Amino acid sequence: MKPIVWFKDIDKNSISIAGGKAAHLAEMTRARFPVPPGFVVTTEAYAQFLSKALKHAIEQHLKTLNVDDTQKLQLVAQQIQQLMLRTPIPDEIKEAIVDSYDILGADDKSDANIFMQGSGEFVAVRSSATAEDMPDASFAGQQATYLNVRGSSNVVKAVQACWASLFTSRAIFYRAKKGYADALIAVVVQQMVNSDAAGVMFMVNPVNHDAQEIVIEAALGLGESVVSGSVTPDYYLIDKSTGHIKKAEAKIQGYKLSRDADGKTIKQKLFPADDKLRVLTDRHIGELIRIGKKIEQHYQSPQDIEWAIEKEQVYVVQTRPITTLGKAQQVQEVQQEKQAASESLGKVLVQGHTASRGQAQGVVRVISHAHELAKVKDGDILVTRTTNPDMVPALQKAAAIVTDEGGATSHAAIVSRELGIPCIVGTANATKVLQDGMTVTVDGYGGVVYPGKVRISSAVDDAPVVSSSQTKTKVKVIMDFPSHAERIAKTNADGVGLLRLEFVIASNGIHPAHYIRENKDDEYTELLVREIGMAARAFAGKPIWARTSDLRSDEYRNLKGGHKEPEETDPMIGWHGIRRSLDEPRILQAEFRAIKKLHEQGHRNVGIMIPFVIHPDEVRKAKELCRSVGLEPQKDVAFGVMLETPAACLVIEDICKEGIDFVSFGTNDLTQLSLGVDRNNHRIQKHYNELHPAVLSLIGHAIDVCRKHNVETSICGQAGSKEAMAEFLVRHGVDSISANPDAVHKVREVVAAVEKKVR
Repeated sequence: MKPIVWFKDIDKNSISIAGGKAAHLAEMTRARFPVPPGFVVTTEAYAQFLSKALKHAIEQHLKTLNVDDTQKLQLVAQQIQQLMLRTPIPDEIKEAIVDSYDILGADDKSDANIFMQGSGEFVAVRSSATAEDMPDASFAGQQATYLNVRGSSNVVKAVQACWASLFTSRAIFYRAKKGYADALIAVVVQQMVNSDAAGVMFMVNPVNHDAQEIVIEAALGLGESVVSGSVTPDYYLIDKSTGHIKKAEAKIQGYKLSRDADGKTIKQKLFPADDKLRVLTDRHIGELIRIGKKIEQHYQSPQDIEWAIEKEQVYVVQTRPITTLGKAQQVQEVQQEKQAASESLGKVLVQGHTASRGQAQGVVRVISHAHELAKVKDGDILVTRTTNPDMVPALQKAAAIVTDEGGATSHAAIVSRELGIPCIVGTANATKVLQDGMTVTVDGYGGVVYPGKVRISSAVDDAPVVSSSQTKTKVKVIMDFPSHAERIAKTNADGVGLLRLEFVIASNGIHPAHYIRENKDDEYTELLVREIGMAARAFAGKPIWARTSDLRSDEYRNLKGGHKEPEETDPMIGWHGIRRSLDEPRILQAEFRAIKKLHEQGHRNVGIMIPFVIHPDEVRKAKELCRSVGLEPQKDVAFGVMLETPAACLVIEDICKEGIDFVSFGTNDLTQLSLGVDRNNHRIQKHYNELHPAVLSLIGHAIDVCRKHNVETSICGQAGSKEAMAEFLVRHGVDSISANPDAVHKVREVVAAVEKKVR
């Protein structure tokens, strides 16, 4: 076991032992960028600290946790952290940390007396998790950082606190939502830069995604004020090719963070005359641009760089790939149209800087303290002075974010762009002007908030960055609630690749089997006609694949009549899907009659898809029932199947010969059943992988067979939005990829990039 490694001895490929942050710092150290020296307390040290008993206790706390329950999440997180802080660190790890810190703090490394003093250097102790600073997710601010730490015992305590921060509520929530079941953590111990100025540099404009613009934000003193968004920093916009400063805005910051003689971080009030001056000189900006371009060239990708300046020396203290990019020109055009519309709408409540584009309407929730997070409900407008990582669970629910302080690279800005929700920062007075319970419209293009629900012309509604005409592979949408169909249709998706009936049924509150037992088959049919009809109208002229019901016996017991559902040892592979529908044919016939009625009303764009198929006989029997209600499959209605089982993929030739128009891969179930992995079991989630060769082999084989039989192919589920999966599908000739409504634009961009690459 290596409890300690130094920056010079590792590189960017050392994430497994050093975590993302440390690996990047080491890489830059080896490439001779100006990085303050430091060492890493490795993931191996953390794993040794995490004894079997401690690990088991943590797993028990997380076992039944619903991360969307904010209060329970905070309680469980607090319990785990207290448990970790009470657990003693093994002596050999503690000694290794102390010895390395003493070496780092010695001006003369040969002076043994300095080693004995144990006072050492001021250092930054920073978490570096293995799931961090990755191309698809930044995990910004999820774990702890401690600045101006001095003394060996304090460094050891800070390391342990960083370990515990792997289980803050924000970190648990974020990993769960991003699908990272397990993460290890390393800790960086790095010489502290007592900065005169600090900030962040984006090598691509983070707001309009223009690759020819660099954005720098700067504040006096320590850089924590910029990253946290506690001040509104100076803003500099630079032409990347010429270095010309296109815009330089000095902001009133009020104070700066600095270090006193004891190492305590303090606020120092700025004199008004000094506060009006620019933080950075042209020479500073030129040096930052020079370093930034070299780092971007080294990584061959745009970077988000944290920097600090002490006594005119520029240091790089962190770099990570930018995780939210798009196409600049079209984004700018939409933004200009939006701003023009905003200017014509009249009264403005507050105004700030756009940090994340988009629009949202909702009820204001002003958050002053972390204990108020529970009052934020889905679709609310979260208003606060500045966001912090503890707010991530609430941010996930919010329709938009508005802050008093912060800039385009603050925590609120980074997280909102990653979540894909509008964000306005630096309003100065949002928490005073906007009151709890107010209904407002947040225009994340014009950077303003209006009272009430403001309708902005459809001519400037959010447009896809890549249009459907630019990709051969269609991008469809997954729909659960047809009542939202009009809004979802504005994504310009090429149709609905999966319309699930289960959420319609659950919202109505009555189990389909109860309708049948009460001889109210027609009432069930009318419910489906009404609900699916909303989707059919919103997507007129585009195909909709409505999947017949797939009700697992353990999931819908709370519905009226659900108490009669059978008890099953494993409902996931139990009595559901088409196997159940064929056993209860009246339910399936009622669903088929709904599709027939919709066709009679003129909605011929709705097709039928049957779930959880394992044999061509199921397709034949389902088609017979469809005919029994007067609807001829493949003639009167498009008819297809879900490919969710290895069996269906392996007998796809026979299924095609039975006669179908389309198939859609359900990668969630297909992966679970192929690998024997329950994706909801946190102990084995690390083995869940839609890109496993076995899964890809099944998908590739099925696409090839379907193409031979002129059967349309699609995919639904999270896997389709992954670039590696998209490339695999496009290379095999898949006809479409279905995504969640908020991911349609992103998936279309991925598809466009992959198609260009394949060509």
